[in-house]
Amino acid sequence: MAVLAPLIALVYSVPRLSRWLARPYYLLSALLSVAFLLVRKLPPLCNSLPTQREDGNPCDFDWREVEILMFLSAIVMMKNRRSITVEQHIGNIFMFSKVANAILFFRLDIRMGLLYITLCIVFLMTCKPPLYMGPEYIKYFNDKTIDEELERDKRVTWIVEFFANWSNDCQSFAPIYADLSLKYNCTGLNFGKVDVGRYTDVQSEHVAPHQAAPYPDPIPRWQGGHAAATD
Repeated sequence: MAVLAPLIALVYSVPRLSRWLARPYYLLSALLSVAFLLVRKLPPLCNSLPTQREDGNPCDFDWREVEILMFLSAIVMMKNRRSITVEQHIGNIFMFSKVANAILFFRLDIRMGLLYITLCIVFLMTCKPPLYMGPEYIKYFNDKTIDEELERDKRVTWIVEFFANWSNDCQSFAPIYADLSLKYNCTGLNFGKVDVGRYTDVQSEHVAPHQAAPYPDPIPRWQGGHAAATD
């Protein structure tokens, strides 16, 4: 199941995935994830590389490199067992692939390792994961409009997500929340969002302490203008 789950999710999301891969973030991240593979396998890049193989072939993996890659595969499969969305699966693959690449490059040559780490740092500073921009029935609140809207019509039940753009969990949840809004939004049930990265006081005012989490993803429900209990 650890292998089948990500494969099924990947096949199911191929049309959407093809659009994501056209974006610079995913293209550059994929290149960084396979950088060592390209350097080790493609001549003339690999011709002058050191190797511990008995046959002295510098364009093939030695036994230690194979061990590191197998360990990477095992870690990715274990982490993906808890992943729900395709974004989380791909994010895990990219993250652990970069860690393995850094180890492999440092093992090969410390200068190559330092260069790879520098490229990863530049990538993290200049490229951010693309935000969800698909269809949705969601109203975005600020620190002033949220109270006005919740009190305006007591008959409406509001489900509000407190999110932050820097949170990977919030980014992964965005398409799921948008899909829920498209399916269930109606006269008596509305969906909303508040960016707690910009309006930091809103979460403390509207989320009970037992609902708080280390990351800003509680989703309280309001009914009749008052917060209702959520599980």
